[in-house]
Amino acid sequence: EVQLQASGGGLVQAGGSLRLSCAASGLPWDDYAIGWFRQAPGKGREGAGCVSSGDGTAIYYDDSVKGRFTVSTDKARSTAYLQMNSLKPEDTAVYYCTADGSIATILKALASGTIDGMDYWGKGTLVTVSS
Repeated sequence: EVQLQASGGGLVQAGGSLRLSCAASGLPWDDYAIGWFRQAPGKGREGAGCVSSGDGTAIYYDDSVKGRFTVSTDKARSTAYLQMNSLKPEDTAVYYCTADGSIATILKALASGTIDGMDYWGKGTLVTVSS
């Protein structure tokens, strides 16, 4: 059974960096993509980025994080990463990682902020950026 667990959140000052991890045990690597979502206080979920878990190719970044966030994957550790640099207070949110076997489906989900349609998803991790 596939289990996803996002971790690495915490408190960081504006301009700082943080790396989130998504442990995806049991995921059939090469057949899935991992998408990162976030939900800011009082806001709905939105997509942040997406990486092909098989070859580690980044396939999506939301305009709000381009140039600051980087998605990657480590197949040997069954783990995906979201490196966040130059953090801003507006990046404060609960971050979630998800997995889906269809790139078209996950890209649509990222655009709409809908997690329910993803093949797998788990508990998020809170990132708080202070000003």
